[in-house]
Amino acid sequence: MGNHEISIHYLQEYIKSKDYHPEQVPGYFLRLAEEVGELSRAIRKNLCPLDDLQIKETIEEELWDVIYYAIAIANCYDIELEKIIPMKENINNVKHQTGIVFSPSK
Repeated sequence: MGNHEISIHYLQEYIKSKDYHPEQVPGYFLRLAEEVGELSRAIRKNLCPLDDLQIKETIEEELWDVIYYAIAIANCYDIELEKIIPMKENINNVKHQTGIVFSPSK
């Protein structure tokens, strides 16, 4: 598989275009919790793909499912993650005294 740059903005728009149901936030949250459990199982069993085409029930697949539902929830609240992430990371860096400023290149 080739290398692709995918922005968080693109992911939010993509997910919103196919799965946007603000009235279902509790359902999205339950799916997120379920996917975290599946990710936990995949990590515990060190389930890695055998090749690039076999990701079913692997850490890779479950991690995407967690990200998917987190983004779906953000969409329901009209949260622009690309705006919030730098703000939160800078708070974390001050709190943990990392000396690092979160400043992604444009």
